[in-house]
Amino acid sequence: MRNIKVIVATHKPYEMPQDEMYIPLHVGKENKKDFGYKGDNTGDNISLKNPYFCELTGLYWAWKNLDADYIGLAHYRRHFVSKKINKKNLFDSILTLEEADRILNDVDIIVPNLRKYYIENLYSHYSNTLYVEPLDITGKIIEEKYPEYKNEFDKLHKRTCAHMFNMFIMKKEKFDEYCNWLFDILFELEKRVDNDKYDTFHARFYGRISELLLDVWLNTNGYSYKSVKVMSMEKVDWMEKGTSFLKAKFKKEKYGKSF
Repeated sequence: MRNIKVIVATHKPYEMPQDEMYIPLHVGKENKKDFGYKGDNTGDNISLKNPYFCELTGLYWAWKNLDADYIGLAHYRRHFVSKKINKKNLFDSILTLEEADRILNDVDIIVPNLRKYYIENLYSHYSNTLYVEPLDITGKIIEEKYPEYKNEFDKLHKRTCAHMFNMFIMKKEKFDEYCNWLFDILFELEKRVDNDKYDTFHARFYGRISELLLDVWLNTNGYSYKSVKVMSMEKVDWMEKGTSFLKAKFKKEKYGKSF
């Protein structure tokens, strides 16, 4: 059995998977109340950046401090599943170590199923719902530092689907490669954008931009992967979400919260 570790990023106490593959991780733990989980404020860490980097402070912690052959990230309210969902007990349906090990016989990377937007592309969806300046600056950084990735980045203007949520499981060598690339770009972005220009919700753009960058990295390198279904552990208000989506597209009203 492979040594696979998946951090479960959380900022509050929550029911956690019992499978040995999962490590509950309190993200943004620095200067916060301890509720019993391992924190992202130990070892080499960027815990204090959590208000801007979201779950990426946990990803960074895993990159710098976690020893495993495969490393991944899930969320307290979103998990990979590989079988029919048991609606009576969602936690019975979460991807297990044994199931992940079997999938990784064929590929080095597990990602979520594609999220499809249908009536708009990834760039237009971002610019309608969020402030697009940081994303545009990210494109300039990629052009300067990693020009071989720029063509794939520009496809955000055409593509209508992506592997979202910053969720994946990767072989350690590829995980290290990805994190080196990703955080180099994001730390440069941090130098070029004033976070204080945005309110608390919109200042979290580093985490949102990174969701779009995963496919830029995957597709440029041509790495094979297996897409796995993701389920929400909490009920999603699709009416509210859909209404906000349409208001953003047609009335240019930015999102004010996550869904």
